[in-house]
Order: sequence, then C-alpha cells, then structure tokens
Amino acid sequence: MEVYRKIKKIIHGQPTSDGAGVKLTRIFGFYEEGLFDPFLLLDFFGSDNPDDFMAGFPWHPHRGIETVTYILDGRVEHSDSMGNSGVIGKGDIQWMTAGKGIIHQEMPKYDGGRMHGFQLWVNLPAAHKMIAPRYQDIPAKDIKEAILENDVRVRVIAGTFNGLKGPVKDIFAEPEYLDVAMPPGTEFYAPVNPAHTVFAYVFEGEAGFEPLSETLLNAGEGALFGEGPQIIARAGSNGARFILISGMPLKEPIAWRGPIVMNTEEELMTAFREFREGTFTK
Repeated sequence: MEVYRKIKKIIHGQPTSDGAGVKLTRIFGFYEEGLFDPFLLLDFFGSDNPDDFMAGFPWHPHRGIETVTYILDGRVEHSDSMGNSGVIGKGDIQWMTAGKGIIHQEMPKYDGGRMHGFQLWVNLPAAHKMIAPRYQDIPAKDIKEAILENDVRVRVIAGTFNGLKGPVKDIFAEPEYLDVAMPPGTEFYAPVNPAHTVFAYVFEGEAGFEPLSETLLNAGEGALFGEGPQIIARAGSNGARFILISGMPLKEPIAWRGPIVMNTEEELMTAFREFREGTFTK
C-alpha cells in the first residue's frame, strides 16, 4: 500500500441548474453513481448575482440520504414538514438526516453580497434508511480550527484532525470533513482511514496532491484518491483552499431518482407513490 494516496480520478465540475433555477457547479453526482460511495453528489454554488440563486430550492422531498450544507458566504433560510425552520449563514453547517422522509425548502436570503458554499449528499445504509429525520445545525463558532506551524488553517467539521474533533457526530458513514486553507508554497499532511473513500475539491488557488509531482489542480477541480493511509497537499504560488472529505463505503445497491435514494426499484416506487398520495412523511 502506498504511503500517500495517489489521484485515482481528476474531477471537473460541470455547470448546471437545480431547484427553481439555481445556477451551480455539479462536482459529481448521478453519472458517477457508486464511484464516490458513500457520497452521492456534491454541488458548489458561488455567485454575487442574485439572479443566479434567489429562486432557491422550493418544497421538495428527501428519503434515504443525508444532505450536508456548508455556507461560505451568504445566508440560506430552511423550513420543513416537521415544523423546523431557521437560517444558516457564513461558516455554518447543516447536516440533515432525511431518513424515512422529510419535505423541506432551502431559500437564499440576499444581503447584497455573494452566495457561496457546498451541498453534499451522503447515502444511508439500508438498515437505517427509514430512521426518524433529524438535524445537526452547527454555527460557525462551534467549528474548531487547527492552525499549524506553517500557518495552514484547518476547520474540522466532522471527524478528528490534530487532536480537534468536529462538532458533527453520530453519522453512519464515519465521515471526516475538513476545510483547509494554505498559504503559498506550504505543505499539508492528513492521516485518513485506509478503508475510506477520500476526495478533495479546490475552490481557491491551486494545490498538488501527489508527492514528486508538479501537477497542480486549479480552483474548480478536485481529486478522487486511491488507497493509502495519508493525504499530502502542496499549495501553489497563489495559496490554496479546498475541502477534504472521507467516509466509509456502504457497498450496497443503489436505486436513485432525484432527491430519493433507496436500495431497490420497489422501494423507490413506494416512496414516490407515498409522496403523490400525501403519506410520505410518517
């Protein structure tokens, strides 16, 4: 086994729209089904033009997955079929476990600035797809940050890094979610679970992820890594900022249509029938 994970696949996000017409970059999803197991989809949204995002994501269902929203700039108001509501803003994260079913909406709040962030979908194992829905709303102040000797800064959202434990807890995929900011020319090393799927996405500057390689990934590019116990990163001349995410693969069949992910076509048909009949939420 390699000491450092090598790049298995370079990821190029594709522009698309979703919800009521929100413009975003789909980093992976649908066509890469199973490749990023247990992760299903990753979207990046970044614009200072309200026409690109204000239509938002009106009421829609989820079942069988978790959605993870990380806001870098701006604010998003959410509400759901259980009566929950709130606003997540800069630096906040919301980890929503849809479980057996939830209907919700996510609507941007325009304050004159940029709307900037990520949404990640994480699959739930078959044995837990029908658990009760729940939220973990984490304010920015509760996310600990490691500052390394070379001034690399690491926000620990989930998992553990450098002795700091992320505030997101009790997730079936045992994830690690780091937001890494690197000054120009610095290096960064992160141990990872050898059994985990691991990927990174660069959204500022440029970074290399293989030892002895001069190849740098620019903002808007990412990497799915092969096997190994550690990740190495090297920032380019403009520095780098990226998310580094890992999780335990489920290795289960996937039946996926839109916002609902189950294990069989029969379960999928049942979910959509219940949504049509008004019995989706339990």
